[in-house]
Amino acid sequence: MDLLDIVLLVAAGIVGGACNAIAGGGTFFTFPALLAVGVPPVTANATCAISIWPGHAASLLGYRKELRRQAGRLTSSAPAFVLGATVGAGLLAVTGNGLFRQLIPWLLLTATLLFAAGPRLRAWMIARRSGEVPRWAAFACDFAVAVYGGYFGAALGILLMAVLTLVGLDDVNEANAVKNAFATIVSSLAVATFVVVGMIAWGPGAAVLAGAIAGGYLGARLARWVSPSVLRGAVIAVGLALTVMYL
Repeated sequence: MDLLDIVLLVAAGIVGGACNAIAGGGTFFTFPALLAVGVPPVTANATCAISIWPGHAASLLGYRKELRRQAGRLTSSAPAFVLGATVGAGLLAVTGNGLFRQLIPWLLLTATLLFAAGPRLRAWMIARRSGEVPRWAAFACDFAVAVYGGYFGAALGILLMAVLTLVGLDDVNEANAVKNAFATIVSSLAVATFVVVGMIAWGPGAAVLAGAIAGGYLGARLARWVSPSVLRGAVIAVGLALTVMYL
């Protein structure tokens, strides 16, 4: 990497970390930056996973009370997330760069649409939910979301919130706590798989991670001043532009 590459990766990490702290969607900035400096697509995706992992894990420290109250839900759903994340990460490990390159615009489009539809999707599920969701259906939803998270992961939080709404977890703080716990499970297993298989570009990943840490702190400070809806609109525009570009 030359100096310009490092500056680009750190800047992408700062923007991505700030976005994640305020509204989400940081992957839309870090993943293309890794591709731009020459990291192969599959390796870039795996490197993105390791650069955002600390944020998920660290957030659990602030949700200890909520997690204790939701211990039963975490225990019952954990097997589906463990299995799904392992399958998703394994699928990425065996996907060649040629195939993954063809999938990039469709994965970005899917993530962008999920990100855009997040609030409405949650409201729609609340309005349509009736009665208790069968255990097999909850397991299937958890498994599918975990496979997606282990394979690509952008907009994973939106899918997790939708699933938690479906099973009746309406308290926002507790839903956020459980979401971050499941995201930590998925990202931890994915990262472990990628490290074992040797899919991480450590140099570029370190630059992105350094920027993401700074961006996360900056985003937390700016959260009072930046409208999440405006930032969401900007992230959606970036996601659509990237989809068109990679198409």
